[in-house]
Amino acid sequence: MTDHTEPEIRKGLAGVVVDYTAVSKVNPETNSLLYRGYPVQELAATQPFEAVAHLLWSGELPTAEQLAELRRMEREHRALPRRVQEAIDLLPLEAHPMDEVRTALSVIGAFDTAGAGSVLDASGSPEENLARSIRLYAALPAVVAYGQRRRRGQEVVAPRDDLDYAANFLWMTFGEEPDEVVVDAFNRSMILYAEHSFNASTFTARVVTSTLSDLYSAVVAAVGALKGPLHGGANEAVLHIMHEIGSAENVVPWLERALAEKRRIMGFGHRVYKKGDSRVPTMKAALDTLVAHYDRPDVAELYAALEREFVSRKGIYPNLDYPSGPAFDLIGFDTLTFTPLFIASRVTGWTAHIMEQAASNALIRPLSAYNGPDERHISGYVPDEAEIAAAERPEEAG
Repeated sequence: MTDHTEPEIRKGLAGVVVDYTAVSKVNPETNSLLYRGYPVQELAATQPFEAVAHLLWSGELPTAEQLAELRRMEREHRALPRRVQEAIDLLPLEAHPMDEVRTALSVIGAFDTAGAGSVLDASGSPEENLARSIRLYAALPAVVAYGQRRRRGQEVVAPRDDLDYAANFLWMTFGEEPDEVVVDAFNRSMILYAEHSFNASTFTARVVTSTLSDLYSAVVAAVGALKGPLHGGANEAVLHIMHEIGSAENVVPWLERALAEKRRIMGFGHRVYKKGDSRVPTMKAALDTLVAHYDRPDVAELYAALEREFVSRKGIYPNLDYPSGPAFDLIGFDTLTFTPLFIASRVTGWTAHIMEQAASNALIRPLSAYNGPDERHISGYVPDEAEIAAAERPEEAG
């Protein structure tokens, strides 16, 4: 007897719990994003990004000795490899920076896994995958920095061993030693973007990992997912919106027109947070320090006016991308560089999930409900090869 029970379809896997994770969660009682149990706002206020990377990978904050060792390993891989620069230079300047990053990661992975023997040997041991994670985390600042510099017609800036991760990232991008207030704001942004449970790109990485593919392939796939505007790119869109509005006094007429046109206002709302994104206050505080540092009260006024009007009309609160967009802009990053900055941070969370998936793996292969034609069979006329060939050359038919 045929079962005609209709399956429950959860579009976008909304509400579906597919696995356990010890990497992060949103605590519904405090509305706090937790990395390995620690509220992210506490981590951003007290830790360097290197320590948070160690936490995501190992489960615990590092001792002084462990942090020193991670910094030593990270500094070994800071420089932009010549072959990676050459691969990036093959791409047109008009290519999106996400394509540059995706290409660079593929080159790094191809050289690292070369000689593995077969795909069966490429997935890597836990120790190998941790080493690969550290290499990617160390190399991405050089890749992102060079992408921005080459679009500006500038040369590569060599890394400095006397600077920590955040300060060196800014040094390689701008060729100037950054002020401490800028380093602190940037460090906080990297921590806030580092991890967010089973989001689209992280889940993509876990799906690829579940096939026993290698860590680099999983990260490249995650980059592809993040390139989509429904996942990454929102902080880019926030900057475009702010430039379009221009100033605080233009917010009301602009918003009324945008809502009447049913435009999607990026930087507001989140699928997980119902009471507002818990990361926003920390990033907003960092933005405030940059506004003061660069003497840009106009940015704060526009930010506050748009938030006030949108929340009052729609009851939807800002997400992390809303304060991070203008913060990255004030620091000096090109708008196109914003999502690659996301990658440089999130690679720590992605690789933590890749290693977690590999440690307790099951192939991720969901079912689907078919709604196409019923079973049918070929009948009637089928063209032969002579008729197909004639159709391909209609000029000869006459």
